[in-house]
Parts: sequence; structure tokens; C-alpha cells
Amino acid sequence: MKTEHRIYIALAVLALLGLGVYITQKKKTEQLSAHSATAATADLPSVGVPKDDVEKITKISIKNADKSDVTLEKKGDAWEVTQPVNAKANAANVRSLLDNLKELKLKEVIDRTAGTYGQYELNDDKAVHVVAYKGDEKALDMYFGKSGSRGQMARVAGKDGVYVAAGYSSYLYTREPKNWRETSILKFEDDNVIQASVENKNGLFSFSKNGDKWSGTFAPRDKGGKIGAPAPKWEKLDENKVKDLLRGYQSLNAEDFGDAKSDTGLDNAATEGGIVKIKLKDDAGDFTIKVGKVAKGSSRYAVKEGGDGTIYVLSSWSADWAVADQKKFEKTEKKDDKKGDDAHEAHDDEASHMDLGGGE
Repeated sequence: MKTEHRIYIALAVLALLGLGVYITQKKKTEQLSAHSATAATADLPSVGVPKDDVEKITKISIKNADKSDVTLEKKGDAWEVTQPVNAKANAANVRSLLDNLKELKLKEVIDRTAGTYGQYELNDDKAVHVVAYKGDEKALDMYFGKSGSRGQMARVAGKDGVYVAAGYSSYLYTREPKNWRETSILKFEDDNVIQASVENKNGLFSFSKNGDKWSGTFAPRDKGGKIGAPAPKWEKLDENKVKDLLRGYQSLNAEDFGDAKSDTGLDNAATEGGIVKIKLKDDAGDFTIKVGKVAKGSSRYAVKEGGDGTIYVLSSWSADWAVADQKKFEKTEKKDDKKGDDAHEAHDDEASHMDLGGGE
């Protein structure tokens, strides 16, 4: 065998040996990494509420540095807000929060000490502190801070360390206090309404449904404040405006809330705002909403008669119907029709002028 052939064979053998060494080393490195990752994961605290325990949660406390602290408590089968006010809780929002508790977990450790709490906004005065109770027992006690490229930073109460948390949805925990409250006021199908009325400083608007058609009357309020007799027929009434009134109340929700200290004007709703009454067919229900003074912008205070006394703030879309004048329920004159009438009158005037001119 020639010398050069022997060299080629030797080089090939060396290359194979080198490849074998590389593959062996790579496998060892992967095994060490996997072992380290498994060990690190196993060393992470378990934080999520087990699925079977979620329905056993009886209280949730959320301390948020940017907003008022909120406490939710389960009373019987329903949830209530007990801080910063006592009110019925929004069931859907509480349900979303409970479902999220079982999704929480830690996936990486950033720092085993408390030294970087300030850097990651995990100090008590910056973090969102969430505590969930199962009776008197704490089922979860965690702090959530900054969220960045590495993920959501978190720490566990009673244990030093900064971790990356998975499953945390910030918007579920950092709602404004008003958004933890039940905002629904009324719910009905407008097809089931047979009567409606609005009483305010202008007078009394009364509407009734006959088949699919709406009719109505308007009784003005005199200078002494008394409501007089209704006009015999309301020629300009637009039944579509009555339907708009019902749309404004059929799924009535509050945009905010007032309190006993607010100057609501609800004691004199008939003159300060308006009183809206809605009657459903087959004695399915009668609703009365009292609307008072302006709360902010063009939104107004309101209360549901026969309710729990909660003072709501209604958007202008709903509140404006309570303070409506007669024109709000009447047909709107179309500008095109007006222009047509003007043009027609101008044409008649011109023709008349021409006739006069021809006679001279």
C-alpha cells in the first residue's frame, strides 16, 4: 500500500474517532442539562391552587399599590365585595379569577435572595399581593411585580427569592374596585314590554303597545309643577323612538357607582332627573328606575325601586331618555325633504312672478 493511501486511511480513522468523542460529549452535556433543569424545577415551590380546592376558596384579598385594596368573600353560594365597600360581586369576574388560581405556577428562579425585590417591583409597596383563603387556611399567598421579556416576576410569601411565574393574567387581579361589583341593573326582552312611561320636569310621557305598534300621549307639567291632562292625539310621535328608549334599558348596566354622600337628587327624581317605568306582559314584571342629578359629564345617578338601594351611575345613552323633552320622542324632519319644500316654494314664486310679468 502506498504511503499516501495509509495517510488518508489514518486521517479517516481520526475523523471518525473525533466524531465519536463529540457525540459522546454532546450526550453527556444534554444529560447534565436535563438533570439540572429537572433538579431546578423540582426545587421550585408549588403555588397554584389544586383544581379540587378552587371551589373551596372562601375569601380572596388583593392589595394593589396602584388601586384600592379589594376583598371578596363567599356568602352562601354568592360572592360579595366586602372591601372597600359592601356590595354584590360581579359573578363572572370572580369566576375568571378563581379559574386562574389553578393555572399559577413557577417556572424559573431568578434570585434566591430578597436583594432584587426593588428591581422587580416585588416590595410590599409596589407588588400586587394576592391571598386566597380556604376557610381560615391560606391556599395561596403570592406577590406579583414587573412583567418583561423574561416573563412575570413573582415571589412567594414567607420565602426569599424572585421567580418567573406562568399563568398569571394581570387584568384579572388589577381591576378597579368598581369592576368587581355587579353592574347589571335590568334585563328583559323588549318584545315582552306592553307599557312604558317617563315622568320628568317636562311632564308625563305614556306609551302602550297594541300588537306590534306603539302609541303614546304626553301630559305637560304646568308652571305650578302639576301634570295636566294629556293631549288627545300625539301626531308627531315616532314609535321607533319608543323602541330606542326600551333598547336603552333592556340590558341596563351601571358605568359606575355613587354612595350615600353623593348629591344624587334621587329623592326628587321626577324633577331633578326622571322616573322610567316599564311593564312586561303576562305580569312578568314591573320595573321602575329613578334617575337623578348629573354625576359626571352627562352621566346621572340612578336607583332601582325595590332593589337593594345601590346607587348607580348611568351613561348618557340611558340617562338622557329619563330627562327627555317632547321632541326626543317625535319624528325628525329630514333635511332633504326641507330642501325639497324650499325648492318647490321658490319655483312657485318664480312662476308667479313670470305670470305677473307676462300680464303687464
